[in-house]
Amino acid sequence: MPRQARIIEEGGIYHVFNRGVEKRKIFLKNQDYSRFVISLEIFNCEEPVDLWNFLIQYRKDKNIKQLLAKKLKEQRAKKLPPIVEVLSFCLMPNHFHIVAREIVEGGISKFMQKIGGYCVYFNKQYNRVGSLFQSRFKSIKITSDQQLQAIFNYVHTNPVELIEPEWKKFRVEDIKKAIDFLDNYKWSSYLDYIGKSTHPYVIKKEFFRDCIGNQKKCKDFVEAWVKSRAKKIVDKDEIKSILLD
Repeated sequence: MPRQARIIEEGGIYHVFNRGVEKRKIFLKNQDYSRFVISLEIFNCEEPVDLWNFLIQYRKDKNIKQLLAKKLKEQRAKKLPPIVEVLSFCLMPNHFHIVAREIVEGGISKFMQKIGGYCVYFNKQYNRVGSLFQSRFKSIKITSDQQLQAIFNYVHTNPVELIEPEWKKFRVEDIKKAIDFLDNYKWSSYLDYIGKSTHPYVIKKEFFRDCIGNQKKCKDFVEAWVKSRAKKIVDKDEIKSILLD
């Protein structure tokens, strides 16, 4: 039976999600997270980018960090037009979330196809074969201001689950610890929004800044969500409207 065509509208904003097959970890060390974050920038163009062969070509005399820095410098110098605007993201050990606006026809599908090349990197890095992700990516269109605000909070507070196992059940043992953890979790765009910029070339902050406000307001907004969720006063129907997992 043929797969149903995915309907993604140019100009639309989408919550995009995927996880490891059988919920396995897709990031095993910091290098893996870095490689994925860099791909969010490097693959955001129409032009094909063969990142793996680039690394193979130069890896004999330089470490991976230097190689990626070299590739990024080359790519930025080209000033290629992007195919999506990455508005926010969060990487977790066995899954990822991306919120993106499609700015050219087919941009999100092309972008995610390129991002899927991470599987090639991972398999070669860890001497494995087969699929890394459980399926092609899932996406849901964000159509209201309420959803926009909810997705900003939902994506950026995902890491709380790493220290608060009951997070998804609206239970938080230590609110301060959860907030402090988010303030130092570098594998999401949250730090960019609160003034601790770590991914300035990846994230387009203007859209959410217009919706939510400046750095302090973004921080206050997320912290209020954590506190509300801990007190079980978050609207669960609002959360369901943006969920894919």
